[in-house]
Amino acid sequence: MAWVESLQRAIDYMEEHLLEDMTVEDIAKQASSSPFHFQRTFAILTDISVGEYIRRRRLTLAAGELCSSDAKVIDLALKYGYDTPEAFTKAFRRQHGISPTEARKYTGKLKSYSRLGIQVSLKGAEPMQYKVVEQDGFEVMGIKQGFSYGNGENLDGIPKMWNQVNQDGTCDFLLSKNNGPVKGVLGVCVDQGKIREKQMDYWVAAAYNGETPDGYLKMEIPASKWAIFEVHGPMPHAMQKVWKQIFTEWFPASGFQHAGTPELEVYPAGDSADPDYYSEVWIPVK
Repeated sequence: MAWVESLQRAIDYMEEHLLEDMTVEDIAKQASSSPFHFQRTFAILTDISVGEYIRRRRLTLAAGELCSSDAKVIDLALKYGYDTPEAFTKAFRRQHGISPTEARKYTGKLKSYSRLGIQVSLKGAEPMQYKVVEQDGFEVMGIKQGFSYGNGENLDGIPKMWNQVNQDGTCDFLLSKNNGPVKGVLGVCVDQGKIREKQMDYWVAAAYNGETPDGYLKMEIPASKWAIFEVHGPMPHAMQKVWKQIFTEWFPASGFQHAGTPELEVYPAGDSADPDYYSEVWIPVK
């Protein structure tokens, strides 16, 4: 349960420092995690970024104070991290649907986001099919895009990237070149935080041995011990469901830790909308 406790420590740290400047690095340190893997875990569990959680909580507290005190809007704006009343009003309206002035006059409804508490199920209602294997390093060939995980850009950008490669023939081309040890089109997450702050690269690729075609790039996937999880069902819901099970059920009970190297989603040829479609999640573990 140490994994759950460390994650809860990070959430408690955010709550205790809501009115202060804090970095993702500071938060992730409480969970004994890298900023990238903490952000990814948090987003999988909550469907929002760390930054969005902090914004929601600050604006929830600001609304409560606005309705229960005579504090000036400009003072509340500064208190809750906004440089100007205009910026505060814009963010307040985006969350609550009304302006601070309307909230003070009790006009309209306010939206409240409660403090998070981590709950996990150590006995999943549905069994998870997985195996642990040792795999030598191999090369992948594909395309990549860089995203910021500090502001949640990756949560919107990666689905758009998949839509594009499915439409323009990139996925079909990668499947035709797939001659490596892993069969299918791969989604590969690579932390670039040590090189570019709060940045990740996302690859759509295939395991491939040979000369790199024009317009494509190559990357080495290191030799690893992999936990490989079966995914049964249509995309994207089946994949999202398994990711949540991995972090809420499997990691807390398994004794394994993420090894910190790139992780893979494996999409074999076939109709990804089919109820019987089969895919996999590969996580490097230690």
